[in-house]
Amino acid sequence: MARVGPGRAGVSCQGRGRGGGGSGQRRPPTWEISDSDAEGSAGSEGAARARDPAGERRAAAEALRLLRPEQVLKRLAVCVDPAILEDAGADVLMEALEALGCECRIEPQRPARSLRWTRASPDPCPSSLPPEVWAAGEQELLLLLLEPEEFLQGVATLTQISGPTCWVPWISPETTARPHLAVIGLDAYLWSRQHVSRGTQQPESPKVAGAKVAVGWPEVEEALVLLQLWANLDVLLVASWQELSRHVCAITKALAQCPLKQYRESQAFSFCTAGRRAAGEPVARDGAGLQAAWQRQIRQFSRVSPAVADAVVTAFPSPRLLQQALEACSTEWERMGLLANLPVLPSEGGRPRRVGPDLSRRICLFLTTANPDLLLDLGS
Repeated sequence: MARVGPGRAGVSCQGRGRGGGGSGQRRPPTWEISDSDAEGSAGSEGAARARDPAGERRAAAEALRLLRPEQVLKRLAVCVDPAILEDAGADVLMEALEALGCECRIEPQRPARSLRWTRASPDPCPSSLPPEVWAAGEQELLLLLLEPEEFLQGVATLTQISGPTCWVPWISPETTARPHLAVIGLDAYLWSRQHVSRGTQQPESPKVAGAKVAVGWPEVEEALVLLQLWANLDVLLVASWQELSRHVCAITKALAQCPLKQYRESQAFSFCTAGRRAAGEPVARDGAGLQAAWQRQIRQFSRVSPAVADAVVTAFPSPRLLQQALEACSTEWERMGLLANLPVLPSEGGRPRRVGPDLSRRICLFLTTANPDLLLDLGS
């Protein structure tokens, strides 16, 4: 790249004659554009966008719109294994998912009789959003539905293992999604099996008779604790498909709310509303409003009326002036009672009064103490 003069930064013109030493014929200028020109133009466009507050507000508003739970629900898909539809109560679950508004897919799952939450469409992440916020709702969850006798057989195996283990009888170790278990009608099954063992009722099928294992509620409770502590696995015990449907819808709604919650937590001050004052005092650049903010700070002490705060601010218009007066006091007793005798303007028909020693002590401690755990108000 040829060296260029200050008149045209990054551009060189070749073929111009200089004085009388040229050939007398002027060649058409040829221009060479360096990479720095492209970077400079792109940087200027980015800076122009950065200086455009209206564009920033529009991008932020569009980002918040995409993170709303109703918008994230449209990008979620619940994959249902076809084996679940063989149960007569599965219609309740499918109707609940359809009413929720998310996409419902009937696809074979591994393991069988499971539901999986995934992303419905691979939409690109907007430039105004961090990638981790956009991917907050994409975490894969798996809910495995177990029959009561299948769950009890796994419990019998699990309670016989000595020592901590992360092995789960019903889930393959190759499963990448975070698993959860759900058992429908376990209480009713244990109650009916108890009556069968007492001889009051005959087994209905060889399958039920073969599933008889010496497992009761004590073993089930022990297995639930082991699964929670060792494998970090939650087990949902429900009595009906209606209860299961409510739980599945709650999981789906929680996933839809994850991106917006993570976006708010990623902000510097998520509890503040941008562009608004939350019951505060405006302070201009020239310092106008500082005295009103100081008076409002005095009013934050308990049992302080506007008249009392006005008396303190009138005597000491700024915290710095009050702090200097406290430092000038020679004794601790003098510092504590510096504000006690300040007169307070009485209301109509009221008696004249003073700030008092209690508030004087509290304000003094507030400005001078180095102990962050010190209790200022002795009456609380």
